[in-house]
Amino acid sequence: MNEKLDNFRADILVVDDEVHHAEAVAEGLSRLNHNVQMVHSGVEAVARLKSEHFDVIVTDLVMDEDEAGLAVLAAARKHSPGTEVILVTGHSTVATCRTALQEGACDYIEKPLDLDELRVVVQRAAERTARQRIIRELREHLDKHYGFEGIIGHSAGMIRILETVRRIARSNLPVLVQGESGTGKELLALAIHNNSRRKNARFVALNCAGLSETLLEDELFGHVKGAYTGATADRKGRFEYADGGTIFLDEVGDMPATMQAKLLRVLENGEVVRVGANEPIHVDVRIISATNTDLEGRVKDGRFREDLFFRLNGVTIRIPPLRERREDIPQLIEHFINLANESHDTKVTGITAEARRALMGFDWPGNVRQLRNIIENMIVLAGEGKLSVEDLPAELRGAAQGVEAQTTDLAGVSISEAEKQLIANTLKMVAGNRSQAARILGIGERTLYRKIKEYGLKE
Repeated sequence: MNEKLDNFRADILVVDDEVHHAEAVAEGLSRLNHNVQMVHSGVEAVARLKSEHFDVIVTDLVMDEDEAGLAVLAAARKHSPGTEVILVTGHSTVATCRTALQEGACDYIEKPLDLDELRVVVQRAAERTARQRIIRELREHLDKHYGFEGIIGHSAGMIRILETVRRIARSNLPVLVQGESGTGKELLALAIHNNSRRKNARFVALNCAGLSETLLEDELFGHVKGAYTGATADRKGRFEYADGGTIFLDEVGDMPATMQAKLLRVLENGEVVRVGANEPIHVDVRIISATNTDLEGRVKDGRFREDLFFRLNGVTIRIPPLRERREDIPQLIEHFINLANESHDTKVTGITAEARRALMGFDWPGNVRQLRNIIENMIVLAGEGKLSVEDLPAELRGAAQGVEAQTTDLAGVSISEAEKQLIANTLKMVAGNRSQAARILGIGERTLYRKIKEYGLKE
């Protein structure tokens, strides 16, 4: 990706009604090896955005039309998603620019312009655009060629996971998937199977949690007629049923110790013995296991066999919890709205910004599964229109109202103090992750870093 970033030439639009000033800015940015174009009014810029895409826009805030830069920002959000908009402003309009940051601008620069500072800001904006474009194109490529449509997320972490899946899918290496409950471990295992040489054979899943040793052995290995009371016929176990395909053992860390030894034997010699039988049966199965526990910790505590751990741990994939990839939440919301509309014949058209912020600010202990269930319940109850804060379940609505109450409590304080508290609260919410905080606040990372230093905040 770094090589692609180095070679990236951004399409930049400079918007300024002062021709000489626009020319100076354009010339300065052209030296960064980008493609720079100029227009001299907000109206011209809006017209261009209806038919062309730009990676970065540098626009004066105040031109012949009052605060025309805001109209350019709105047009960019509508017609050119992903475009980074940088506002140029005089000191008297800084407050307006701060508001614009909440509306999607990535940064602002005060006059008189420091050309070196502008170059740094534009270059970083161009790199962000390039990075997002590369991630988007990679995601589209993976979706098209490897069938990963069900795994939602454009975050760098999810793209890395899908790249790993692409590389290992056609091998026979065992895979250990780690992640909290609800993160989508089985979906990832299915993606590995669907992109493997075994895709035309069965994918068989079994959750090992809560099963007794006797029941688990019967489920995995099957039994012969008469093996125990009620065994009226021979029965294949999951390993036999998955022969030639893939078996997915969820929550493998909860497997009883005696069953761990029997599973190890299957992995070592590829043979299963049905309950009540003597003759082994050869099986050819790829094993993908998953756990929401610290399996290495269980090995150290003597609760999980070390030799079995090494057998299962051919490749380890960790799926991050939803709170560590909040940037994927808007896309997940849209996806789940579409699914729920199809399933329940509802006509929900979207979600308000306030409700989306509440969902992005929640910690999601149940991860993606919990988010999907909540969206589905909201849609069934709403039926149509846009989902709003009023449609949120009580625990999320209370959190959203708490944020509104905090905002109301800020009445009478200075704008800078309100901004300081907003940034501090957001940093606390995302455990100090500047990238996530900047995305939630709608500002550039550079601006956020500057504000953190300015207000003396601890991350």
